[in-house]
Amino acid sequence: MTASMTPVDTKAKAQQEDSPMELVKTVGIALLIALILRIFVFQPFNIPSESMRPKLLVGDYVVVSKWDYGFSFASIPFEPKLWQGRIPAAMPERGEVVVFKYPQNSLDPNIRKDKTDYIKRVIGMPGDRIQMVGGQIVLNGVPVPRELVGPQIIVDQSGSTVAVNVYRETLPNGRSYDTYDSTPSGPVDNTAVYVVPEGHLFMMGDNRDNSTDSRFLSADVGGVGYVPVENVVGRARTVLLSWDSSTRIFLPWTWFTGLRLDRIAVSVR
Repeated sequence: MTASMTPVDTKAKAQQEDSPMELVKTVGIALLIALILRIFVFQPFNIPSESMRPKLLVGDYVVVSKWDYGFSFASIPFEPKLWQGRIPAAMPERGEVVVFKYPQNSLDPNIRKDKTDYIKRVIGMPGDRIQMVGGQIVLNGVPVPRELVGPQIIVDQSGSTVAVNVYRETLPNGRSYDTYDSTPSGPVDNTAVYVVPEGHLFMMGDNRDNSTDSRFLSADVGGVGYVPVENVVGRARTVLLSWDSSTRIFLPWTWFTGLRLDRIAVSVR
């Protein structure tokens, strides 16, 4: 004789049948929450180059806040052009370190914006006149003060030893930071005057002789040129974690030996 199914057995069977759907719902909700956080709150970025050294090193994982300057197409994965400008409209402050979408030729609206993320420091605002004279920034006709901290020997990304001068630069709003100058005659240490167009920013890397930034206007040489405000993704806030060049993804013990303990939770200013 076949035993009849009890109410408890029926409930258990129903739960087993529902479990795949519950799993799908749970994963879907988790992905939705992650997407919302990525768009509106924080997004992590890995630093792949030395252009922002000494502030940021290759191997740093930086947390970028998304709400500081409002939201644009650059805030959303795959960068769909759903609207123009930023909502609400807001501007970065001079001297802040920001992530932005490489604009290619930012003055030509017919050229599609690239999807590559860059990280630089905001030096020029709309309407500013900027010139490099002997490696020093001249902002609206006034040289930006910089103090020689001293010479330093560093090892670059390729493993070569490089001598640099460290300068402490202070912008008109009082924001100060260190920069590297490896040669007094770099390709953009002496330039003509740049006039920042309305709705654009002028970006520079702190590693002045090892940064392709707004000083290079031509997309043909990989130049960044003037960056539209709507291309800004967010403000760099914190170095969450950092690994040196000895770290290998398939050698798990190097995840610990290559961890830079002195760069955990370092503020980006």
